Amino acid sequence: MLKPELFSSLKNYSAKTFASDALAGVIVGIVALPLAIAFAIASGVPPEAGLFTAIVAGFFISAFGGSKVQIGGPTGAFAVIVYGVVAQFGIEGLATATIMAGVLLILLGAFKMGGLVKFIPYTIVTGFTAGIAVTIFAGQIGDFLGLAITTFPKGFDKMPGDFVGKIETYCLNIGQVNWFSFALAAVSLALIFLWPRVTKRIPGSLIVIILATLASVIAREKFGLVTDTIGSRYGSIPSSLPLPKLPDLRLSSIRALFPTAVSIAVLAAIESLLSAVVADGMIGSKHDSNMELIGQGIANIASPLFGGIPATGAIARTATNIKNGAKTPVAGIVHALTLLLILIFLGRFAVYIPMAALSAVLINVAWNMAGFGSIRALVKGQKSDSFVFAATFLITVFIDLTVAIEVGLGLAAFFFIKKMCDLSNVQAKRENLTEGISGSSENQETLDIPKGAMVYEIDGPLFFGTVRKFDVAVEKAEVNYKVLVLRMRNTIYLDAGGIRALEQTKQACDRRGVTIVLSGIHTQPYMLCEKTGMLSKLGKENVCANIDAALARAREILGEK
Repeated sequence: MLKPELFSSLKNYSAKTFASDALAGVIVGIVALPLAIAFAIASGVPPEAGLFTAIVAGFFISAFGGSKVQIGGPTGAFAVIVYGVVAQFGIEGLATATIMAGVLLILLGAFKMGGLVKFIPYTIVTGFTAGIAVTIFAGQIGDFLGLAITTFPKGFDKMPGDFVGKIETYCLNIGQVNWFSFALAAVSLALIFLWPRVTKRIPGSLIVIILATLASVIAREKFGLVTDTIGSRYGSIPSSLPLPKLPDLRLSSIRALFPTAVSIAVLAAIESLLSAVVADGMIGSKHDSNMELIGQGIANIASPLFGGIPATGAIARTATNIKNGAKTPVAGIVHALTLLLILIFLGRFAVYIPMAALSAVLINVAWNMAGFGSIRALVKGQKSDSFVFAATFLITVFIDLTVAIEVGLGLAAFFFIKKMCDLSNVQAKRENLTEGISGSSENQETLDIPKGAMVYEIDGPLFFGTVRKFDVAVEKAEVNYKVLVLRMRNTIYLDAGGIRALEQTKQACDRRGVTIVLSGIHTQPYMLCEKTGMLSKLGKENVCANIDAALARAREILGEK
């Protein structure tokens, strides 16, 4: 039965739990303020649209979602799609597409299709995320340099929406740098990077916005130094939510915007469920992916009614929520209410925030989104994974995110089918690097498994569509086990998603003091583990030729403990 996590969490709810939730909600609400404004500006909409989204969508995601501590709102991942939709269809077209995406998300959750997201390969997610990061960075170069943009490429009378057009525009106006804006942005970015050395509880972006705003006001009043601010570019910010308003829902508009709605729904599903998985790992809980999609759908229907933009789960804000003691979805509701109070009582002061500081915040977001560690691991791995990543990345940057996902899925499916055909020959020849194939899986075995160890067999290839099996192993390993033996005699293929699953399982087991031992690993998985550094993380002594050797290693480990 589908039931919002809030309803379950309110059972046995205590004053102590509320105190923890309230504190976390207030802190993450304050932290979300500059990010909501920055993501709205990066998306080509007024800054208040980001605040409306964080308030309305943030409330509904917490109230109706399937995660205990998920924080929802506008994110950098949507900047590319939203900017393009606004340029082509206007803000009303964006509202229509967002509502349609919300309906699609509710249908996905209602029909219990939350698990389908795992079929999107890790290479594609890494590729389009890095592409979005590059696009966000490109959109902030002008404000970071303080360019007074007056000249546009031929055929344009405003900033182009595509990557090449933006770079060309910056080149045409490079002689109009505002050096004060550039200095302010550079110092802001440096402070954001260095702030974690002071404290990680409060993000540097919030500190930078406060200090840069004060510096901007003082510099203008005392020294006559001027830089663009939210007020000078967008005017005043309202001090209340607007009245709900239905957008254009004519059949012709729905048909034209349906592909965009699908892209928004897919991206919202991927980002929200990834964020929920990260949160699960931090608090040792388990989210309901189908209920989470329904919550996301409700939020994306409500947000545009109040002038908002698409929303999804925000990994950084969710992590901040957890680190500050959040226990239940009540923290997310408090976060939304905190933002509403800030909008009512302090919103008028947001007009003084310099665009240079916001550009520094967004460049830092782009840097964190890029995922350089993941990219390095992919490059070290199989050429096919690298190719799918590169294609998805380049198409996202130079063409379109929707096309990138479609092409990426097609390429991943093609390479997977080819590899399954190739590797079936290797299995038939009994070629195995560690000589781990012995006997038949059809024969019954009697294994002498030592107390404190668990044997989990992966039957078949471990690729982007089968990594869910690892969740089961980790769940079982949470209680009373100190050694988890992963038997891989029937796993003839491993891809980047499988490596990622191994890494996540290793991290989860490390937190619980559980050691992983691999048994009967085949040639292709062994070589990929070695190339990506997974082998050294597990320890070569924990990679055994067969189940007898693995169980002997388990006894040795248990004896040590």
